[in-house]
Amino acid sequence: MTTPHEELLPATRRALLHRIAVAQAQGRAPSMVAAVVRDGRTAWHGARTSVEGHAPDENVQYRIGSITKTFTAVLVLRLRDEGVLDLGDPLEKHLPGTGVGEATIAELLAHTGGLAAETPGPWWERSPGSLRPELADVLGEQPRLFPPGRRFHYSNPGYALLGALIEKVRGASWEEVLRREVLEPLGLRRTSVRPQTPYAGGWAVHPWADAMLPEPAEDLGRMAPAGQLWSTTEDLARFAAFLVKGDDRVLSAESLREMRTPAASHEAADVASGYAYCLGMEIRRRNGRSLVGHTGSLPGFLACLMISVEDDVAAVVLANCTSGPLLFAVASDLVRIVADAEPRIPAPWKPMTDVDASLLELTGQWYWGTYGFALRLTADGLASLEPLSGNGRRSRFRPNGDGTWTGLEGYYAGEVLTAVRRPDGSVSHLDLGSFVFTRQPYDEAAPVPGGVDSEGWRGIG
Repeated sequence: MTTPHEELLPATRRALLHRIAVAQAQGRAPSMVAAVVRDGRTAWHGARTSVEGHAPDENVQYRIGSITKTFTAVLVLRLRDEGVLDLGDPLEKHLPGTGVGEATIAELLAHTGGLAAETPGPWWERSPGSLRPELADVLGEQPRLFPPGRRFHYSNPGYALLGALIEKVRGASWEEVLRREVLEPLGLRRTSVRPQTPYAGGWAVHPWADAMLPEPAEDLGRMAPAGQLWSTTEDLARFAAFLVKGDDRVLSAESLREMRTPAASHEAADVASGYAYCLGMEIRRRNGRSLVGHTGSLPGFLACLMISVEDDVAAVVLANCTSGPLLFAVASDLVRIVADAEPRIPAPWKPMTDVDASLLELTGQWYWGTYGFALRLTADGLASLEPLSGNGRRSRFRPNGDGTWTGLEGYYAGEVLTAVRRPDGSVSHLDLGSFVFTRQPYDEAAPVPGGVDSEGWRGIG
C-alpha cells in the first residue's frame, strides 16, 4: 500500500534527474540544483554542475531574486491579519510623503499601482544600494506611469515601498522583521540577506562561446525587499510547503489562499498565455496545470518556485547564470513528472463527527430561477453549492457561527448565504447576495423577485 510519505519510485527519480541534466547542458548553466516537494515534505533533490567531482547540495545558497517579493508579501499580510492596516488603505495613510501615496497596499502587492518597472539611474541590480539611499532615489522624478489600479505593470520599486512600509509600522529593519517573523519560525536557517558559506558564485555565460564572466553581487539597499535574498533548495522547499498549508505562527492557510488568488487586471496577451499576478505570487498555466509561485533573477542567478496546489507537488530550481535555462519550464516539468507518474492519493473519506439536523435539512436540490444547484455539507465543516450540470457558478462556504455562511471562491467569494425561515421555523428559501434559491423552480410559496405568474407553468396553446 502506498503511503503519502513514501520515497519516489526509481523511474520517477531518474526522469527528474534527466530533466535537470538536459536543462543544465542545453542551458549552459555552471550549476543547477532542484528539489521536489510532495505532501509538504522534500521528496527529491538533484544537482548538475560543470565542476567535475563536486555537485552543490541542498544547503548551498543561490540568490533567488524576485522570489524575495513573496517573503515581503507574507510580512504585509501579517500586518493586515493583525489589524494594523487594510489592504485597501492608501500607502499615504501609513507611509506618508512618498509622492505616490494614493496607490493602495493591495495595488502595490499586485503591481497595479501604476509605478515604473525599474529605478532611475544605473541598473539597480548591478550597482550598490548606496547609490539609492532614500525612497526618492528609488522612485525618481517620474515614478508613476499609469493611474493606480488601471493595469498590471510589474514594478520593483513598488516592493521597495512595501519594505519601507513594513519598517515604518514595525519600527525595525525589513531584514530584522523578516528574520524574526518568517525565517526563524519556519526554520529557514539558510535564507539570508547576505550570502553565507557555502554559496554559489554568479556567472554570465557568453551567448556565442562557452566562456564565463563573474557577475557582481551587490547589496541592493532600499531595493532589498524586491530581490535581495539568498536561499537554498532545502529552505525553499520548506517555504513552498508553508505557502500551501500555512503555519499559524506566521500566516494562516486562509490568508495564503488569498495570496494565491489573482488580484491584477492583465492585458489580453497575459490572459492568453495563462499568466496572472496575485498578492506577491504569480499564477501560470502549462500542460493543463495551474502553477502558483514566483520566478526570480539577478545578474548571475536564476530561480523558480512553482506549486501545483491540486496535486500537492512543488518544485524549486536554482541556477547560477544570468540567462540560459528556462527555469519555469524546468520547474513545471518536475511537477508534471511526479504528478503524472505518481498521482496524489487522496485521504480516506471520513464522515462528519456531528450532524446538525437544522443544517442537514438545507442540503439537496435548490433552484435559482430555472438553474438547478446542489447544496452539500462536508466533513471539514464547509458547505458547497454547485450546479447540477455544466460549469456554472460554484463555491465552498464557511460557517460564520450565526447561521450564515460566507463564500470562499469564485463568483460567490465573500458573499453571504442565509437560510431564510418562515415564522414556523421551516425553510422558505436561501438568500445569496440577493439571489433567491428555492426548492422548486420559481416556487410560488417563496418571495421570488418579480413574483411568479399566478397561472403557473404551461405549454404552448
